[in-house]
Amino acid sequence: MTVYERFLKYVSYATTSDENNEKCPSTEGQRVLANVLCEELLELGLTDARVDENGYVYASIPANCDGMPCIGFIAHMDTASDAPGENIKAKMINYDGGDIVLNEEQGIVLKISDYPYVSDLAGQRLIVTDGTTLLGADDKAGVAEIVSAVDKILNSDIKHGKICIGFTPDEEIGRGADLFDVEGFGADYAYTLDGGGLGEIEYENFNAASAVVKVHGRAIHPGSAKDKMINAVRISAEFDSMLSPDEIPEKTEGYEGFHHLLSIEGETEESVSKYIIRDHSKEKFLAIKAEFERVAVALNAKYGEGTVELILRDSYYNMKEVLEDKMYVVDRATAAMKRLGMKPVAVPIRGGTDGARLSFMGLPCPNLPTGGGNFHSRFEYVSVDAMEKIIDLIVEIVKG
Repeated sequence: MTVYERFLKYVSYATTSDENNEKCPSTEGQRVLANVLCEELLELGLTDARVDENGYVYASIPANCDGMPCIGFIAHMDTASDAPGENIKAKMINYDGGDIVLNEEQGIVLKISDYPYVSDLAGQRLIVTDGTTLLGADDKAGVAEIVSAVDKILNSDIKHGKICIGFTPDEEIGRGADLFDVEGFGADYAYTLDGGGLGEIEYENFNAASAVVKVHGRAIHPGSAKDKMINAVRISAEFDSMLSPDEIPEKTEGYEGFHHLLSIEGETEESVSKYIIRDHSKEKFLAIKAEFERVAVALNAKYGEGTVELILRDSYYNMKEVLEDKMYVVDRATAAMKRLGMKPVAVPIRGGTDGARLSFMGLPCPNLPTGGGNFHSRFEYVSVDAMEKIIDLIVEIVKG
């Protein structure tokens, strides 16, 4: 089976994760795919392949020589909820440049004016959707590449140490590493395959937190509301207006951090706003959180103590803190890229990955590319040419 065929097989399973479900995995579709992957790994010859009670898939290839490190490769099975993840109609095109018509009937077009970097992929085979769903390359491309690399390694005579494989649920809702069995996994270090373009390697990511702003108002008939009504929705809007206006995703890039308003729900009596907070710098990350606290204090002083309830919760931290004295893990991957004729580019992740959490759990774990882009959207794509090269990259890494 080719990596293209594997990928199309995996995206046929709906695995959108659900942050409102505390179970692991949060959706049954993830467990279904986990069982499919486990069966496939068993068929390839990985006799210890298994799915644990939480839906994590583990397997390994025994070492066939001494003195080499035990290296792991990890990808996540779930997909994001930002766009529909069911009934995906994927197709491969031979991309010759310019706009890509995804759905002629509905007039859905991936426009180069919106995504100019896609034009750099001219001459490659791209997998896209019909523009009504996401594709699922994040991260089923990574899953397909790992399984295809396992197949290639098992059918070669290369010398390698023990190779550990892991597929995680619920990464998109920040829980992918929560129940990962680092000790049982057994790798000296690992790589997540959850990145973007070919050649990119990521070992810096955002420090991340969530913020929930609950406003407790007071409803009364608007005809007699003077000096009595406390409008929770209006105060939620006021809270947002008091945050730094330039520290938002629409105005930041690279290492610049932001606060991002995900939603406001409510009415006069009660309102809830949900935010995420991100910054690569720990100092600036703490400063953004402190700003939220200052705004909450100011509004409580204005409207009465207890009007605004702020709940801040850290999600993950910048893996560079762990990896900066373990750069041999990054160096091994970049050396492998160079041997394959790739140009390694260190890119800061403007997001997170299981590798960040796992690094702090004792498993150094930078992030490798998958060959995809426009993740979490209906304009998602992945390059088949890049996927094939990433399979070679995995093989080259274990060769050392």
